[in-house]
Amino acid sequence: MFDIRTIRANPEAFDAGLKKRGYSDTSAAELIALDETRRTATTKAQEIQTQRNAASKQIGAAKKTKDEARASELMAEVGALKDALQAAEDEERATNDALRAALEVIPNLPLDDVPEGRDEDDNIEVLRWGEPTTFAFPAREHFELGEGLGLMDFEMAAKLSGARFVVLKGALARLERALAQFMLDQHVSPADGQLGGYTEVNPPMLVRDDAMYGTSQLPKFAEDLFKTEDGFWLIPTAEVPLTNLVREQTLDAADLPKRFTAHTPCFRSEAGAAGRDTRGMIRQHQFTKVELVSVTTEETALAELERMTANAERILQLLKLPYRKMLLSTGDMGFGARKTYDLEVWLPGQNAYREISSCSVCGDFQARRMNARYRATGSKELKFCHTLNGSGLAVGRALIAVLETNQRADGTIAIPDVLRPYMGGMTEIAD
Repeated sequence: MFDIRTIRANPEAFDAGLKKRGYSDTSAAELIALDETRRTATTKAQEIQTQRNAASKQIGAAKKTKDEARASELMAEVGALKDALQAAEDEERATNDALRAALEVIPNLPLDDVPEGRDEDDNIEVLRWGEPTTFAFPAREHFELGEGLGLMDFEMAAKLSGARFVVLKGALARLERALAQFMLDQHVSPADGQLGGYTEVNPPMLVRDDAMYGTSQLPKFAEDLFKTEDGFWLIPTAEVPLTNLVREQTLDAADLPKRFTAHTPCFRSEAGAAGRDTRGMIRQHQFTKVELVSVTTEETALAELERMTANAERILQLLKLPYRKMLLSTGDMGFGARKTYDLEVWLPGQNAYREISSCSVCGDFQARRMNARYRATGSKELKFCHTLNGSGLAVGRALIAVLETNQRADGTIAIPDVLRPYMGGMTEIAD
């Protein structure tokens, strides 16, 4: 969400940012013209209110002098001004709503170091960790492994819920739980002075409109969400409740950054994913994720992005899963992001890197929607907070990567060392 005053102050920079993102639905000139209409309506309403107040005072003066004719004339004038004021206020409200509606669907502006591009083909590889895993036998995909073990059931899930669901059983269900617990433990407990330190949260998974609006899922992405009949939204990620923990608050800069993490189910309609990843667990309506959220100051936001991404990378490194770090282009970034790193894990079964984490800095874009501010140390000035969010990691995709990376020729799975304590000492999964 943008402040129209910022757009008025530097329309060229605003238009340049939108052009870089490939967004052409509006321009600074159009928004400023809409704001002028709104300001004119506001001024008109204020002028009519001033006239009405003055006429009302004159009625009392006329009655004091027993000038009933003048009092009646003024009362008629006040009545007419009341109707005019109502019309002016209606116009002010309509133009204000129109400006807000125009502003709330405009994507965030990219930072200067974000590469300009149309889609994922224009992303830039920043680093690569580990060598892609290869085998002396044909690598199977995760669903072949899971079904072969009798522990991953898509057919039963389809009977229960339809497409894009799965039933995990036995050791695979436990492995998914183990992965989530392992991730949370790493994020909550600092490993050194630089990583970890997040506060674990168990948030609601049903939220109101204002929460979805605050993190910019609404109004633009309503079709990608699930909504209950009584008006609650199922969260697409724990980013929504975690970020909204600071809504309508004024924080002290000395108490920032605030860092939250949560393991929750996530629900997405995948409205725009028809025909993509229809087999397996890559793209589902329901999945679990460990989310990372930071709320910080303008000055520390970019350093926090690097730190958040490093936390997600550390999980992959401890699991010994090869990955690459990508700086997303303007055409591949999310709606609310100013800069995003994607971590793509190597999946031997697909012979490809696939996204497993996305870490973004959003500037004050979300905080303006949530009215979340902070007071700088030693200052009375209030500023909007800067927010960040990232996956640390997508648990289902981590399960996929663990299965495919640790598969054996006979279809059994070696359990990574760091997960064995969470698996009761198990060293492998076999049928």
